[in-house]
Amino acid sequence: MRTRILIALVFSLTGAMSLAQDASANKVVLGKLGQSVKSAVIYASASSRSRIYYRLKPYEYLVLNESNSKTYTRVLLKNGWFGYVRRDAVAVLPYEVTNSKPVIPQAVSAPNRASGSVTSRGAAAIEGLRYINTPYKWGGNDPWKGIDCSGFVKYLTGPIMNLPRTASEQAKVGQSIYKLEDLIAGDRLYFWDSRRGKIGHTGMYLGNGYFVHSSSGKGGVSTDYLGAEKWRKILVSARR
Repeated sequence: MRTRILIALVFSLTGAMSLAQDASANKVVLGKLGQSVKSAVIYASASSRSRIYYRLKPYEYLVLNESNSKTYTRVLLKNGWFGYVRRDAVAVLPYEVTNSKPVIPQAVSAPNRASGSVTSRGAAAIEGLRYINTPYKWGGNDPWKGIDCSGFVKYLTGPIMNLPRTASEQAKVGQSIYKLEDLIAGDRLYFWDSRRGKIGHTGMYLGNGYFVHSSSGKGGVSTDYLGAEKWRKILVSARR
């Protein structure tokens, strides 16, 4: 059964988040600051028939994002997912909510596999940056000449654990991680492939919101931002 990493909590204006009228070069805009003007419900989709994520009280602060619905606007949740609340229940304030832009670890800091220094999951993930631009190859196992997503993760974790070959099999191995905020460098991420009706993609978390993977869409090994809606929508499992 598919499981998603979901937490029905509204973003609080604490921690790394900050308010700014203009996002600076080292900031990522998360959305507009909003405030509930009455009791309301945050739903899983733009419909009152969908799952309820959270019941708002008047005057709670929210991070709002535009949606195509005329009735509902999107709410950014603490785990990075989106919920939906009626537009007439919230006021949009003249502030942007920003966060520090994630920094991708530099490839020069990657450990040397030949020296036997890959002794932790975090080091294994960072080592993946050594293979940026290695071409994607379905069924490939060579990290320099061509490799697919599950082959890449299996290769990186080889000094630590012996994983099965496919992403769907790998997703059954290890400790489950249920909250995005609990992810640490070296955790394995697994994504749903709707065309095949099963887990069909995987990568390794780098930290700061980024992960490394061998992507057919990008033609090879690359990094991506897990906070992007594209990836959050299909993330179904994380393992350590």
